[in-house]
Amino acid sequence: MSASSSAVPQPRIRHQGPPAGMLASLYAVLFLIGLAPVTLFGGKPWFPGPWQPVGDMARFFELRAHAVLLCVFFQFGASVALGLFTATIVNQMRFLGVRAAGVNIALFGGLATVFDSFAAAFGSWAMVQSGAAQTPALTSALYYLSFAAGGPGFSVPMGLLMLGISIPALIMKLLPRWICVFGIALGVCGELSWFAFLFHHAVPLIPLTRFPGMIFLIAAGFALPRSTTVQRPAQAWH
Repeated sequence: MSASSSAVPQPRIRHQGPPAGMLASLYAVLFLIGLAPVTLFGGKPWFPGPWQPVGDMARFFELRAHAVLLCVFFQFGASVALGLFTATIVNQMRFLGVRAAGVNIALFGGLATVFDSFAAAFGSWAMVQSGAAQTPALTSALYYLSFAAGGPGFSVPMGLLMLGISIPALIMKLLPRWICVFGIALGVCGELSWFAFLFHHAVPLIPLTRFPGMIFLIAAGFALPRSTTVQRPAQAWH
């Protein structure tokens, strides 16, 4: 008698973890709710841009302190949801057999996005505390720190998160091609937003990464398989 090995299909095993698509949706919903009070929906004045005079910044944070607090509250929660999404989808890709460096790049990018978003929220919270808005120099310093963390500090690592998901998923055909191409294009926009530190003309790349990026994260979270089949060798004697 001789032994030979053949591959015997095993039952599909399922990834143990929260649905990544639901976490991405929660992130998007919380972020957009937090954005509403400081934009057109919350009334004037709106959240100032980095090109506006310091006086306009101080006036906004003095007059709209409650709106800023609501924004910070919801967007801090959104960042927590983004961190959970990052941990979940990276673990899920490893579960599906991805061994490329892309998953570690995605993990780095996602966690860096979360920590920078935390810093942006903390800076905004500090600007509406008693007396801060009455000191233009302090308001200006905190504003630009918050903008740096929540602007390029958000979009550059977010680009890494999307690239780290999209490229391995494209190579291994884990996601539909259009989702991967969409993620790669947004990831490139995110990396180019680095130039916002030097040129105000590059600032539009930040929302171009942020808002379509929500669509990508939701699509990738729901489309990524949550189960796989393990092939194990079995001995047959004859």
